[in-house]
Amino acid sequence: MRVSRLIPALIAVSALAACATHAPAPAPSPSMDAAQGEPVATAGLDWFMNRDGREVSLAYGVANSDEVKLHLLCQAGSGALEITAASEKPALEIHLESGGDTERYAATSEPAVVHEGELLTARARTKDPVFLRFRRLGWIAAWADDARELYVAHPPAKAGIEQFFTVCG
Repeated sequence: MRVSRLIPALIAVSALAACATHAPAPAPSPSMDAAQGEPVATAGLDWFMNRDGREVSLAYGVANSDEVKLHLLCQAGSGALEITAASEKPALEIHLESGGDTERYAATSEPAVVHEGELLTARARTKDPVFLRFRRLGWIAAWADDARELYVAHPPAKAGIEQFFTVCG
């Protein structure tokens, strides 16, 4: 995916969240709920769904900003996903995990335009086990250099995740 194609999605995500107000985002590593062993959402970061005709996107980041950690894009009913992930350095794969299901996707890497670092792009299917688990649990993690970054939905955003996968097929 070209950076020029991601910019409208970033703008759409920002516009979608324009009504919301959030404090500046703290460190993006959510804590674990010790009682239930589940990840806890991070203040200031969440999942935002947007639909523009047949194109549907789901992005995790800061509302009203170009700070997007993970972006999923599909054409309605296709079952195919384009994954874009922010990275500090070039990489050959996007490594995702949700609730024990894990998948590595071959990726292309190109310099980011709206922030420091790289944008990694890969292809996937909505029916891949890691996305089925993400849909059910409301969180997914990205791995880079043995570090795990969790992207956890706040309860209201879980409906957008479900709607995204329903529309994508």
